[in-house]
Amino acid sequence: MDPWVLWLIASGLFVAGEVAGGDLFLLMLAGGALGGMSVALLGGPVFLQLIGFIVVSAVLLALVRPLAKRHLVDRTPEQLDGVATLIGRTARVTRAIDGHGGRIQLGADEWTARSQYGSDTFPVGATVRILQVDGATAVVGDALELE
Repeated sequence: MDPWVLWLIASGLFVAGEVAGGDLFLLMLAGGALGGMSVALLGGPVFLQLIGFIVVSAVLLALVRPLAKRHLVDRTPEQLDGVATLIGRTARVTRAIDGHGGRIQLGADEWTARSQYGSDTFPVGATVRILQVDGATAVVGDALELE
């Protein structure tokens, strides 16, 4: 069997181990194995393949892994994602809103909406503020009102 095939298999095994572990360590070794495979494809001897594996792995572990971990693992409470990014934004009413329903235009998206208080109504064209998201329905209030 050609040496480059063995490096490719090793890389695949490292990736499979990474999927199970999720620490980004084995993924960097998989990149190193691809470095060893590249040297093998260029016809380099085994000791150069090992050096390629070690050098590429070391560079990935030293430079890429810390950055990747910071972006994937370390989060602050201020970082919002999902529907939490919609809270506080304003939208335009496209179908009159009351306590039971209505529709708003938020950018290119149209959402179902209802007023925060059942007695509040908003006519078509009014600007409202999203106060909460309840499933797929935006709970809205007066654009000047802050929660």
